[in-house]
Amino acid sequence: MSALTPQFEFVDRAGESIRYLEHGWPTDLCRWHSHPEYELHLILETQGKVFVGDYIGEFVPGTLFLIGPNLPHNWITDEFGAYESVVTRDMLIQFSHDSIISLQRAFPEFCEIDEFLQNSTGGLEFLKFDPFLATEHFIGIRESRGADRILKFLNFLLLVKSHQDQKRLSVANISSFNFRGKKSNLAFVIDHITQNFSDDINLDSAAEMCNMSTTAFARNFQKMTGSRFTEFVIRVRIGQACLMLQSTEQNIALICHEVGFRNLANFNRQFLRIKNTTPSAYREITRFKLST
Repeated sequence: MSALTPQFEFVDRAGESIRYLEHGWPTDLCRWHSHPEYELHLILETQGKVFVGDYIGEFVPGTLFLIGPNLPHNWITDEFGAYESVVTRDMLIQFSHDSIISLQRAFPEFCEIDEFLQNSTGGLEFLKFDPFLATEHFIGIRESRGADRILKFLNFLLLVKSHQDQKRLSVANISSFNFRGKKSNLAFVIDHITQNFSDDINLDSAAEMCNMSTTAFARNFQKMTGSRFTEFVIRVRIGQACLMLQSTEQNIALICHEVGFRNLANFNRQFLRIKNTTPSAYREITRFKLST
């Protein structure tokens, strides 16, 4: 077994076909992890960075995701927001592939969701999905029991399946991942990067954390996250810069250094490459969107 695996999460679904869960922020449940179940995930409060496989993006209240089996993921709330703790940040539903297969054997009409679930192996974000409608469905599933809960869940699953604006996230080769280790050195490295993005994070020190040679670590990191180590660090820093541009009045030069770049010209170049716009233009655009 490779040392580079996300933290494995065992989902106890004994006695029930789906698992409903909600939690606040901060919480130990928020970590780089994976599990064999699909996960419908709704953000109720805060904004921050979402990590799904090799994808790094942003989330805001009302963002809805479907995460495929064995796909590592995490949501990290922006520390620059006006909140210290949140009672309920996330609502989520986990369900197994085996349950879907059993359903299709009994009712072949449900085979129509196969392509939809296949697309979710790298994660899906449902853009512009009505957050009030999503919350209503999650509450309905939370408050129901037995067969009624299953019917409400299937109704919601078909609803998100038919949503027209779906964004595919990770392009990593998820099938090559090994998720059975309970301890994950990769999870430790990922968490270290996301929590210490402004530090001097280099390939040698990351490899040392995993007790691996630099060459072996670099090869395995790219194989299992779909991204080169240096590129991953850059994207984490740019993601943090985006949140600071939205949430603070700090000038761009200061943000550049606080997220870990030592050179403003390099920061601007990397920001333009990843976001297809300049930091100042990004701040103006996002501020306008938030005000409308």
